[in-house]
Amino acid sequence: MTRVREKNLDDAVVAAIVEVLDGWIGRLTWDMLIEAVESREGLRYTRQALHRHERIRLAFTVRKKALLGQEATPRETSSLELRVALDRVARLEAENQRLAAENNALLEQFARWAYNAHTRNLTNEFLNSPLPAVDRERSKQPRLVRKPIVVSKSS
Repeated sequence: MTRVREKNLDDAVVAAIVEVLDGWIGRLTWDMLIEAVESREGLRYTRQALHRHERIRLAFTVRKKALLGQEATPRETSSLELRVALDRVARLEAENQRLAAENNALLEQFARWAYNAHTRNLTNEFLNSPLPAVDRERSKQPRLVRKPIVVSKSS
């Protein structure tokens, strides 16, 4: 049995997977995440494919650590509005933790880049120089057009 390969993970799918992780309640495993993504997005990825993306891996790690510190059973409330509000607060707190972890990772990356630039004697003026402008004018050279190959049938 051959397995059909899913489409590549793009930014929209990665964002949807991270949202699933932000709202996760209960035990979290890679297999459970794969099942949740399949039920929500209709796409089934492998653990390796999900783990390869930094945002997903970081969100999974942050959420798993946050879930270890929470109580095992959710609080029972009689009011539906209160339960919805508590769920929203929990989701926003999880998103806040994930964004803080992403921010720290970016700050570490910036520090690494700054150190590497310093060791190569790159100046602030060079690093802050604007990107070159993109030339979007038409080319003076004519575009090469390939002629189709005509195959004649001979009997």
